[in-house]
Amino acid sequence: MDAILKIDSVSMRFGGLMALSDVSFEVSRGHILGLIGPNGAGKTTMFNCIAGIYKPTEGQILYRRDVSPDAGQADAFRDVGGSRPDRMARLGVARTFQNIRLFGMLSVLDNVRIGGHSRASSGFWGAVFRLKAQRAEEKRLVERSMEHLAFVGLDMKALELSSSLSYGDQRRLEIARALASRPQLLLLDEPAAGMNPQETSELVS
Repeated sequence: MDAILKIDSVSMRFGGLMALSDVSFEVSRGHILGLIGPNGAGKTTMFNCIAGIYKPTEGQILYRRDVSPDAGQADAFRDVGGSRPDRMARLGVARTFQNIRLFGMLSVLDNVRIGGHSRASSGFWGAVFRLKAQRAEEKRLVERSMEHLAFVGLDMKALELSSSLSYGDQRRLEIARALASRPQLLLLDEPAAGMNPQETSELVS
């Protein structure tokens, strides 16, 4: 299989507490992999290790950014354990959180635009002086953000405050924001947590 992520014997300790013990698995491009376990099993801790929030105590997190057929299988992987979250985002790893983390006083559209800005190239001075290239890039970003909102069914609420959304819609907004960064690997941490059956059904569909 075309693996893009390999978790190799990862353990994570917090003092005397062993949150993860010798965990190994692979994620292949185009596949969906679920981590299943009760509360406290270490699922979020594993996500935090992959996303760069925690540095594993032991083991390796091997990530392959270049998944083209010409990339050498062995040479393309790099150990990213302990990398900062911003670097992991630039490498193409995005995530949602078990507890919703939106910018409540910003619009639905602006929340998604923030996710897309991680891929922006105009830079500081382009934004300050509103250069032509920056304006064109911002226009494309808005268009793509609207596409992501349409994908999760929120395009008609783009100008509403994110704090005004229902719980289920806020969950979908988090997914749209993560997609805006154009990830190669998307980590969804209990995306249906706290939803009622109808909201869960709408999320799946």
